[in-house]
Amino acid sequence: MTKLILYWCLAVSLADFCLMGMDKYKAKKDLRRVPEKRLFLLALLGGTPGAILGMWTFRHKTRHWYFRWGLPVLLTLQLALWFGWEYGAELL
Repeated sequence: MTKLILYWCLAVSLADFCLMGMDKYKAKKDLRRVPEKRLFLLALLGGTPGAILGMWTFRHKTRHWYFRWGLPVLLTLQLALWFGWEYGAELL
């Protein structure tokens, strides 16, 4: 189960990273943008590492507080949830 979750997060992170890059490209070319809701939805579904990496790699969405602070908080919550799921029963 852990490997499946890891592969899922890796795939969704890669997708979110690519979307960050595509949105930055579209912003520079004044084209139709990727909706912020889509970026956050993929992060919520496990793509937070890719979203954060994409945000800093492409220097994109770094001025928006809800990306700059929201994504790290979301990642912390996701890691806490995963840790609790994996090791919670052993701690009791």
